[in-house]
Amino acid sequence: MFTTVLVANRGEIAVRVIRTLRALGIRSVAVFSDADADARHVREADTAVRIGPPPAAESYLCVDRLLEAARRTGAQAVHPGYGFLAENAAFAQACEDAGLVFIGPPASAIALMGDKIRAKETVKAAGVPVVPGSSGSGLSDDELAAAAREIGMPVLLKPSAGGGGKGMRLTRAESALMDEIAAARREARASFGDDTLLVERWIDRPRHIEIQVLADGHGNVVHLGERECSLQRRHQKIIEEAPSVLLDEKTRAAMGEAAVQAARSCGYRGAGTVEFIVPGGDPSAHYFMEMNTRLQVEHPVTELITGVDLVEWQLRVAAGEPLGFTQDDIALTGHSIEARLCAEDPARGFLPSGGTVLALREPAGEGVRTDSGLSEGTEVSSLYDPMLAKVIVHAPDRPTALRRLRAALAGTVTLGVPTNAGFLRRLLDHPDVVSGDLDTGLVERDAESLVPEGVPEEVYEAAAAVRQARLGPRPDASGWTDPFAVPSGWRLGGEHVPVTHWLRVPGHDPVAHRTRGHARVDADRVTVTVDGLTHTFHRAGTWLGRDGDTWNVLDHDPVEASLGRSAHAGADSLTAPMPGTVTVVKVAVGDEVTAGQGLVVVEAMKMEHVISAPHDGTVAELDVTPGTTVAMDQVLAVVVPKEEQ
Repeated sequence: MFTTVLVANRGEIAVRVIRTLRALGIRSVAVFSDADADARHVREADTAVRIGPPPAAESYLCVDRLLEAARRTGAQAVHPGYGFLAENAAFAQACEDAGLVFIGPPASAIALMGDKIRAKETVKAAGVPVVPGSSGSGLSDDELAAAAREIGMPVLLKPSAGGGGKGMRLTRAESALMDEIAAARREARASFGDDTLLVERWIDRPRHIEIQVLADGHGNVVHLGERECSLQRRHQKIIEEAPSVLLDEKTRAAMGEAAVQAARSCGYRGAGTVEFIVPGGDPSAHYFMEMNTRLQVEHPVTELITGVDLVEWQLRVAAGEPLGFTQDDIALTGHSIEARLCAEDPARGFLPSGGTVLALREPAGEGVRTDSGLSEGTEVSSLYDPMLAKVIVHAPDRPTALRRLRAALAGTVTLGVPTNAGFLRRLLDHPDVVSGDLDTGLVERDAESLVPEGVPEEVYEAAAAVRQARLGPRPDASGWTDPFAVPSGWRLGGEHVPVTHWLRVPGHDPVAHRTRGHARVDADRVTVTVDGLTHTFHRAGTWLGRDGDTWNVLDHDPVEASLGRSAHAGADSLTAPMPGTVTVVKVAVGDEVTAGQGLVVVEAMKMEHVISAPHDGTVAELDVTPGTTVAMDQVLAVVVPKEEQ
């Protein structure tokens, strides 16, 4: 077994790998960019090495710097985690050439399964059913469009070199094909450095089910059951569970055997996942989609129902050990569900968010596990993936697991950074989720109903109570407080005049809130009573949180806001909906544009957002160029309506 392992990743997966390394008595080496100098994974490792400036291309994706860090620290092996270089065959080969053990499959297996086109051909030859789609590599835009028309709309555009939903585009109209192909290429190039695409038939109301496999270097391959990953948004998994309620033992065995054959077909070694798309009405008609040649984000649910530490077995297999069990030894016990906590704001269309974690409370307790890269003071930027942590539960049965996870998410606090915790809690209470009647389109269809409209009255009451407490006098040395100095709105004669506070939550109109006076304000909590109901919030600075939801309630000065408006305010100004980087500018000052025309593309956390013209008019101002870093709500351009010209 190794004595020192370098973890070539960051965030929650680096912390997760370090935990197993510590349990096995192996020295851990973390790497970090300047943006992560004080990150949790850096503090928890035995030693850490700076590998460059914040951009991933100059740090976490820089092979030479990672290998040099391994050399300097005496590491014998490299664990890639997931994302970044985890499925990069050149990196795996570079580790081997440098005398390091890559804790993953051989470079040849990564290259084969990383090319989705070759992967489909290989597993198909091994008898594994595949999704109908385009054939051949390096297809041009016109060839992709022709293949899509031949398959028949709707189709799914997919990057050949990557996974995780990055660059995937569901296209229903032929007229949109060329624009969607261009966008998919841009995202694929940004995420994987390779813009090769393929196109596949879209299966309506599909379920996404994957099989976990383990293979050693001695010819042994086993599967550890399936994971249901159908709850997705924008092709990104957000809730995963094991086992799936859809499969019976016969189907589970058939899919497991297909996954084992797929692993054997590429000479696999280590932990990997074979992903299938399954028609909800006929689970026996499962189709191979791809193989992820790495540890998966959702691996904890498999660990909890099998009792197998997948990271430990990655290490043991990489060190040359045979698997310590056979297929007959694998038993699935109970039910496990995982929720991905992401830096995104459901109230603003799930746009990526950011900020500093001012207060953090992560759930724990019976059957609850949290894998996290967060700590108080963590700066969440737009440079990296939006996933911050995972909340995982295990229970004897699925209903109990659902209840435990809802409660765990309700107890999750990340003040300072908007997350999707409250949205996930409500999703887990959706009737179709409770019944197990899932498909990959469920979240997109019902997302709006799971995001509350407006800001609850009690949020403004709590924010006003905090401001009132700041205005009040402090008791003197004897503990007495002058009642005439308390800003309660009380007047001589007994009349009570409520105090008014102007407040604003980003994304919502400002309000003039009149306090009701029933509140208790503590250092980290505030409790208010509104219409006979008492509500308790966590608080830090201007942030309030409850049941997984958070609000940043700011002071609002209507006079200052009025004076601060520019000549081209409101609907004329196009602002950044999220912190990020401008990747494309499609217009110049003086250009005439039409309503809905895309003008600027902003990328954050590997996601593109097109900024479109709000109306017909002329571009009067353009304040950004490709590569410009922008803050949320920063003005990007101004379009003057035709009637004002």
